Amino acid sequence: MTIQVELNAEIEAQLVAEARVQGIPLEKVAERLLQEALSARFAPQGNLTSEGFHAMLDALSAGSEGLPNLPTEIFTRESFYEDRA
Repeated sequence: MTIQVELNAEIEAQLVAEARVQGIPLEKVAERLLQEALSARFAPQGNLTSEGFHAMLDALSAGSEGLPNLPTEIFTRESFYEDRA
């Protein structure tokens, strides 16, 4: 995928300098920096509070109100591997 990003002169100079130091194309430096930024953003941030945990569960369950309420007894190993008997 290709995207275009307008950079101010200061950021452009930093990017060019980083490419020179690493000896790789400017595009690769930009790609690597973007990957690092996204990885850091979605990396675990430490301990999860009880409130944060419940908020995460609420977000995961959003929209599941219409799903059937199934008894746990129907979830057996055999039920998952019926065709492998």
